[in-house]
Amino acid sequence: MKVVIVGGVAGGATAAARIRRLDEGAQIVVFERSGYVSYANCGLPYYIGGVITDPEELTLQTPESFWQRFRVDMRVRHEVTAIHPEKKAVTVRNLDTGTEFEERYDKLLLSPGARPTQPPLPGVACDRLFTLRTVEDTFRIREFVTRQRPRSAILAGGGFIGLELAENLRELGLEVTIVQRPRHLLSQLDPEMAAFLHAELRQHGVRLMLGHSVEGFAPAEGGVEVLLKDEAPLRADMVVLAIGVTPDTALAKSAGLELGVKGSIVVNERMETSLPDIYAVGDAVQVRHAVSGLPAHIALAGPANKQGRIAADNICGGDSRYPGSQGSCVLKLFALTAAATGLTETAARQAGIGCDKVYLAPASHAGYYPGGQIMTMKVLFEQGTFRLLGAQIVGGEGVDKRIDVLSAAIHAGLSARELESLDLAYAPPYSSAKDPVNMAGFMVDNLADGRLKQFFWDEVDALPRDGSITLLDTRTPGEYARGHIDGFVNLPLDELRERLEEIPRDRPVYIHCQTGLRSYVACRILAQHGYDCYNLSGGYRLYAAVAKDRAPSPAADLCGRERP
Repeated sequence: MKVVIVGGVAGGATAAARIRRLDEGAQIVVFERSGYVSYANCGLPYYIGGVITDPEELTLQTPESFWQRFRVDMRVRHEVTAIHPEKKAVTVRNLDTGTEFEERYDKLLLSPGARPTQPPLPGVACDRLFTLRTVEDTFRIREFVTRQRPRSAILAGGGFIGLELAENLRELGLEVTIVQRPRHLLSQLDPEMAAFLHAELRQHGVRLMLGHSVEGFAPAEGGVEVLLKDEAPLRADMVVLAIGVTPDTALAKSAGLELGVKGSIVVNERMETSLPDIYAVGDAVQVRHAVSGLPAHIALAGPANKQGRIAADNICGGDSRYPGSQGSCVLKLFALTAAATGLTETAARQAGIGCDKVYLAPASHAGYYPGGQIMTMKVLFEQGTFRLLGAQIVGGEGVDKRIDVLSAAIHAGLSARELESLDLAYAPPYSSAKDPVNMAGFMVDNLADGRLKQFFWDEVDALPRDGSITLLDTRTPGEYARGHIDGFVNLPLDELRERLEEIPRDRPVYIHCQTGLRSYVACRILAQHGYDCYNLSGGYRLYAAVAKDRAPSPAADLCGRERP
């Protein structure tokens, strides 16, 4: 059996190694158009920032090492330019010599990945404008930063690559501005959770221009101008396009393969395309979202590796199935970690799924053990069934651990109520006896049994201040003095029982504290005295973070237009 693989990196290289482990007699040929067949794609921003100092650390395998260990014929700088399904062959161009030849196959695996999205904007050919996807891109940016010593950079886009690059360029001392049309960074988070990322970036001197449309680029003396719609242009010494990625499927389209979301290659659970003996994996394929069940394009390394293994199994006569992608992801951003799995609230509603949620702000480990860090958690579940839909967490240490637990719970089909029963490891340096994931389950259980009624950060400002409802802030007087929500009266939790006569019984009571825990206790007290009580999920901490993020900031906008 002869297997031809188009593209290396995560999916293609994984599949090649797996095929060899399953079939020692298979002939395996991999064509990779870049100069690197297997590299640490996710580590590229950290090489630019100097966190990874040795460029060889980015290369996981070389053609020589692959041949020596797996007897796989890895040919870099070779681009497949056409697929001929009718004669089971591909046309290949040697990019170093320009010569072309045909290569026949019994099985063909496509792993072309995705390319940086480059809209047809004027000026994209500017020599100070970069994209970041390959090792060659990385070396080009690193060389420019080292030799030209730019003082400023504008990043068009705020996804994973954009944010990681913003951190690394800022750590090198550059003035960094992020410009994008969406009004919040990182689409894997809902807007209120992204507010914490915005604050972290601003605290570290990164300028944010959200809700601004880039219309083109123009050379400027010693730099480049970013042209904005209905705005004065921005100027910087360099620009990086980080708008997102687009499936690299021109080859598949020309061969007549069925395409789906964003032009991605449609595959079944076995990673088979619409044509016989052709498989596809990785960032170029359409998958089923494991939670919504809808077609999706999810460009992440973890799914690409799994898909490569599954395709290899099936090429070798097995029957492996890909269950779909949850989109589990994690990001380091200065001192913060942001992570998500499953659906966002926005995506759930777009999919027509009725969802509910809880917010909580637990510490990463036991409060009496030094060094604990607060994390903000949002857990989504389906109304009525309590099926887990997704989770988002922003904080310090312990974020990655909790998102992995929640991801596993979604994959296992647990309900949100069952989170309270998970038997999770505990020692004071690592967690609390009631782990944050358990706490989320307790909250959902209270909702399900009617012990808790909630209201949310985006409902606060619309609450009437005319006396028809009672608004209480159960924090301490000191906390209240440092900042409070207009119209909420301070009545500390520990004084509540002695001051019940001050609270009218004939109207609803809306209560908040810093994170939602003390106000929940207050609600339980009041409910048992006959009050109709509602707790602000996430508390003042979440509300204040969003309010601060959304406050007009003309100074920051002006600063973004100046030459750093």
